[in-house]
Amino acid sequence: MRTDPIDTRQGHATEAILFGLVPMGDPRTAAEALHELQLLAETADFVPAGCMVQHRRHADPHSYFGSGKLEELAEVVKLAHSSAIICDDSLTPNQAKAIEAAVGVPCLDRSELILQIFAMHARTPQAKLQVELAALQYEMPRLRRRWTHLERQRGGIGVRGGAGEKQIDVDRNLLKTRISTINRDLEKIEEHKVREVQARPDLFTIALVGYTNAGKSSLMNKLTDAGVLAENRLFSTLDTRTRPWRLSGGRTVLLTDTVGFLRKLPHQLVASFHATLEEALHADLLLVLVDGSSAEAVEQMQTVDEVLETLGSQNLPRITVLNKLDLVTDRANLTPLWQIDPRAVPVSVLTGDGLPDLFAAIQNHLAAVEQRVELLLPHSAGALHGEIRAKATVLSEFYTEEGCLMTIQVSPALLGRLMAGGARVTEKNRPPSDSAADS
Repeated sequence: MRTDPIDTRQGHATEAILFGLVPMGDPRTAAEALHELQLLAETADFVPAGCMVQHRRHADPHSYFGSGKLEELAEVVKLAHSSAIICDDSLTPNQAKAIEAAVGVPCLDRSELILQIFAMHARTPQAKLQVELAALQYEMPRLRRRWTHLERQRGGIGVRGGAGEKQIDVDRNLLKTRISTINRDLEKIEEHKVREVQARPDLFTIALVGYTNAGKSSLMNKLTDAGVLAENRLFSTLDTRTRPWRLSGGRTVLLTDTVGFLRKLPHQLVASFHATLEEALHADLLLVLVDGSSAEAVEQMQTVDEVLETLGSQNLPRITVLNKLDLVTDRANLTPLWQIDPRAVPVSVLTGDGLPDLFAAIQNHLAAVEQRVELLLPHSAGALHGEIRAKATVLSEFYTEEGCLMTIQVSPALLGRLMAGGARVTEKNRPPSDSAADS
């Protein structure tokens, strides 16, 4: 593998040949099979100059491709005058070394490419540390003497190895030291974030999750004027952002945007971003966004399920949102997605089409999980009125001599606090019907 990262910022983009494996009998063309890799490469400022695939059951353990296909790849690189190649899978160090020896240009694998994209888009100190941690953990078994520049960051007794210590051991120790430092820094940031979350108002929380570029940030901006960067590029945002969203009727909920998911996402990134996602995935409801116009939408939904399962959040309540309806020429094309989730809501965040149906689905969910009660708020407890309007759904209210008589939809925890503050339940309505609970 290469000795230095490929730099695509030298005034011109780097042209690269994309390559990968497809199962035996797969009818897709090379361009179709490597479409997502092409998007990733373009996001990382590469210019894809061609695609090549080999049909086989398993990668060659030594060279990924077979020897004949490697020779063909080398010829394509030579004819295209490309200065890099990018693999659609993660490569072992031996595979990458064999490929570079045969082809004669630097080789990136899918994990390295994604790590490079994350590094480009990291903005906050936390995101930058998380990306660096993932990169170092990925690099540990692939040491290529790239880390001696960290030596100047060391200090204290016993820093330098003995005269007979191998350079590879020195580099490995440097990586371990840096990883430990980053872990400590991230722990401090996470402790601060926990305190921030605990200090937030006790509001119903909705998290936006889904495949990268499904439109999560666009929906966040549409609903909250959050000003989150929303581009038609993969991983345009990496940080979790939470904003208040005022529903019709005055109630406020918290809406959280998260980093997008991706198939074959390096497990180092999943691990390092786990704490970031964990905050959002303790939400009361997930809005799972899917690009309904994508030919790979079904596979993307499966990927989201796999990542949620990895995070232990697969059983959280969810509403599937089929976005980009404006790009769907025939709604019959959504049938495979409705077969997976018959209650999925089609919308276009861009045009606003379908958003009222999404709002109704959210309100139905709130009605299904909260209690509906008639509450008397005495004049002496009038200070609770603002909290009720902000954190519960007010269905009706009128004033009597004793105080304000309200019918509200409220969580059990908030109801308990209201009663402790002087409110009295005059009637607890029957629980939601089965049809409401299923909505």
